[in-house]
Amino acid sequence: MKIKFIRANKTKFGGAEVYLSRLSDQLNKLHIKHELVYSSLPKFLPSWLRVILFNFQVCKNKKDSLYFSLERISCPDIYRAGDGVHKVFLTIENKSKFNLLHTVYLYLEKRCFSNSKKIIANSNMVKNEIINIYGIDENKIKVVYNGFKLEKLNYNLSYNNLKKEFSFNSKSEEKIILYVGSGFKRKGVKEFLEILSKLKNKNFKAFIIGKEKKIQYYKDYAKELNIYSKIVFTGPRTDVTNFYSISDIFLFPTKYEPFSNVVLEAMNYENVIITTKQNGASEILNNGYTMITPTDYTIVNKIDDLLINDDKIEKLKKENLKIVQNFSIEKNVQETLKVINEIIN
Repeated sequence: MKIKFIRANKTKFGGAEVYLSRLSDQLNKLHIKHELVYSSLPKFLPSWLRVILFNFQVCKNKKDSLYFSLERISCPDIYRAGDGVHKVFLTIENKSKFNLLHTVYLYLEKRCFSNSKKIIANSNMVKNEIINIYGIDENKIKVVYNGFKLEKLNYNLSYNNLKKEFSFNSKSEEKIILYVGSGFKRKGVKEFLEILSKLKNKNFKAFIIGKEKKIQYYKDYAKELNIYSKIVFTGPRTDVTNFYSISDIFLFPTKYEPFSNVVLEAMNYENVIITTKQNGASEILNNGYTMITPTDYTIVNKIDDLLINDDKIEKLKKENLKIVQNFSIEKNVQETLKVINEIIN
């Protein structure tokens, strides 16, 4: 039985796409034959129509393949709910359900959960949402946390790679606060800026990395908050690991994130992690630095404390590095293969 992994989009920056690439690399190392199936539909078609046609295309061509889908389709054998529950996302984002794309997603989501033989959730948060909203049997759902290729970078090399571009004259005493993610509204860049503006201690420099159509709005907002001089908007980057390596605090006040890979990446490169309960990745963190909501500004005092407490920052960095060792891509693949074997056997 041929294993086919289904994902519509192929991009360097999407969390699910990056995960699929890492998963495929590990399967190749294990000499497990598989195929990645992407959409070849033209981009000029309306997005809702591309979703419908892609579903029709893959289900028609399934034959005797085992479908491991990272996309909402009506014919998966295994569905990895890495994008979370769209019905929850719509509530949080307050988007119109009359938008055809959302209508199609909801139609396919219900059938995807119902028709799959097994569902992989990447957090307990997502598992509970699937059970509570769609009434799916909990025994059908397996939680497999995301995995990351663990590695260590040389701080000095990363620093030197960035210092010319960002005018670092020497190693600064300023703490580096980092945000990484595309889609600034959902992932909390407005709240990120508001948190920084409330800090009493201004001994920091912040980098905001990611793709955003309305980036000028956020630049103007930073100016309005009088912190623009402390912020660098880099746009999307291919050298994000250098930024992780030099940063001290990874601040990610997202409104909804099934389990963000960026949290594992930031932990791997020894960052203090601050995110929200609405991020499934918060399940593996020290609860003292998890925000109740994206506007939980009680976190401001804790960040102010960290900015003057080097010992505490270093302690938390080491704790996170220890935690992330349990979330390797190798472990993720082994747990994923167990689910695949259950279906094959």
